[in-house]
Amino acid sequence: MTTLLINIKELIQVREHTIKKVSGKDMNVLPTIKNAFLLIENDRIIDFGVMDNLSISADKTIDCSGKMVLPTWCDSHTHIVYAGNREQEFVDRINGLSYEEIANNGGGILNSAKKLQQTSENDLYKQSSVRLEEVMKQGTGALEIKSGYGLTIDAELKMLRVIKKLRDNYDLPIKATFLGAHAFPTKYKNNKKGYINLIINEMLPKIAEENLAEFIDAFCETGYFSVEDTDRILSAGKKYGLTPKVHVNQFTTIGGVQVSVKHDALSVDHLEVMNTDDIETLKGSKTMPVALPSCSYFLSIPYTPARDIINAGLPLALATDFNPGSTPSGNMNFVVATACIKMKMTPEEAINAATINGAYAMNLSNEVGSITKGKKANFIITKEILSYGAIPYNFGSVLIDSVFINGKAI
Repeated sequence: MTTLLINIKELIQVREHTIKKVSGKDMNVLPTIKNAFLLIENDRIIDFGVMDNLSISADKTIDCSGKMVLPTWCDSHTHIVYAGNREQEFVDRINGLSYEEIANNGGGILNSAKKLQQTSENDLYKQSSVRLEEVMKQGTGALEIKSGYGLTIDAELKMLRVIKKLRDNYDLPIKATFLGAHAFPTKYKNNKKGYINLIINEMLPKIAEENLAEFIDAFCETGYFSVEDTDRILSAGKKYGLTPKVHVNQFTTIGGVQVSVKHDALSVDHLEVMNTDDIETLKGSKTMPVALPSCSYFLSIPYTPARDIINAGLPLALATDFNPGSTPSGNMNFVVATACIKMKMTPEEAINAATINGAYAMNLSNEVGSITKGKKANFIITKEILSYGAIPYNFGSVLIDSVFINGKAI
């Protein structure tokens, strides 16, 4: 089955050859073709070019006059497998409590863990599939999902099995991350070493046995997991073939970037608080910095210093952090807009960060993230817009006409 898109006003993020990521000044370069066509066969891109050079036909033709086409968003940091919500904490913050105060009062991650432990695997899957379908309609065509709201052996395995079931039942690429080191359960409040031993000696072997995760993560932050804890957990995960992707620098700078780079982490995520040493550490590494601007928006905390990162010649990816406590939204369109509005990224930088660099942060560079021959036919057709700058400019508008995953409209 071949499908031909014709009269595309602008075909965005066109890469003749697969590249893994873009960095520094190159992030402000977004290759496009105006008045273009795009040819797909089954689930793959097989050709593209200017309309004047079109000399082929297809089983199905779609006229995209006035519309633009770009790769689907690559969301490399989500927690969408969770139970219930934390709306009351939202109200508590409005009334003056901080995120840390809510956590210290038994809210936050521990609140979500309690709800998840009481939720059946089937119900958890149903809740999560609704969220997944929502973000797909919003243009996300590849994503990572973390565990971390279980905090017991059974509940963490339950989360990872739900992620596996989502991956089996939906066509888009989904990557699973084991985040047992998300918070210390109440039971281990005074025995943190005991919980880390549980992660290493009991959780990891079972996860590896069932092949339930590709990545390992830890919340390396003051009041959560120390640099030493993180070092130990990442070392253990690597013995089971799990690649690190680490929460760092959300509230404080304690050396999380350094320990992550030491372990060749695929990404370091959050980075709301950065210093010169953190940026210097990332130079020359293969680690992708990932910003989560809608988390900063929702919690009213600083935004990742995108300009400092990009001006240092580094790459940057954007992701949602979709979760019930600090970012109850998986809308990558809003993430792109917020990055431009609050982090002073150009539309070109933001689109690169949300597509090709997001793909890199999930080890998906060869499959998604650009319009490249041989890659998956995962793309967005916009409504009629003047330029791709409309995507961040019209931050409250729905500019998506349709979304294609594996060559099929959803």
